[in-house]
Amino acid sequence: MGKDKLRKFAEIDTFPNVYQLHLGKVMKGNWAAGHFKNNHPIVLELACGKGEYSVNLAKLFPEKNFIGIDLKGNRIWRGAKTGVEEGIQNLAFLRIQIEDILEFFAPGEIDEIWITFADPQPQESREKKRLTFPGFLEKYRILLRPGGKINLKTDNDGLYAYTVEKVKELNLMTHKNTADLYHSDLADEVLSIKTHYEKIYLKKDKNINYIQFSFD
Repeated sequence: MGKDKLRKFAEIDTFPNVYQLHLGKVMKGNWAAGHFKNNHPIVLELACGKGEYSVNLAKLFPEKNFIGIDLKGNRIWRGAKTGVEEGIQNLAFLRIQIEDILEFFAPGEIDEIWITFADPQPQESREKKRLTFPGFLEKYRILLRPGGKINLKTDNDGLYAYTVEKVKELNLMTHKNTADLYHSDLADEVLSIKTHYEKIYLKKDKNINYIQFSFD
């Protein structure tokens, strides 16, 4: 591991807005009161990378709490550091394997989920690793409050098509859906938040897919 990564891993250990691996388990069922010191709704960003979406959502919606989740601490470092430096009180990060998410949140504790430019896991042999695989969706069903929504924003047409297919197969409710976000009427202030990688894709004239759905 390079010196810069080691430095970032050491630094996030000192951040009050980062919970790593087993340390986050003690917050299960108590994130709002225990960390955020309020009773506001909680929104997750899965595979958050550098946390650009979480940071910007937290700024837009101070009446909600946001938690970015990723396993790579050197990426989480950027969003967490921004949160500390700018004093964003409704923002936290959790470094875990998303497969283990039920160990860190109680049933019904989450208000909404965002999946932004996650690894599409295109190989058929890795289907179970896709964050919209039915096994993951069942975990989200447990975590979300009634009516809680899931948002997928991706440049990957394959992951988008796969997700649309699973939503239909499982008889889930689609609220918003487009294969070309920035040429649709859906590109509002929230959906126009752009991550580092999204900016790269847009420079290459790549379409951005988006779907919002729920279990009821």
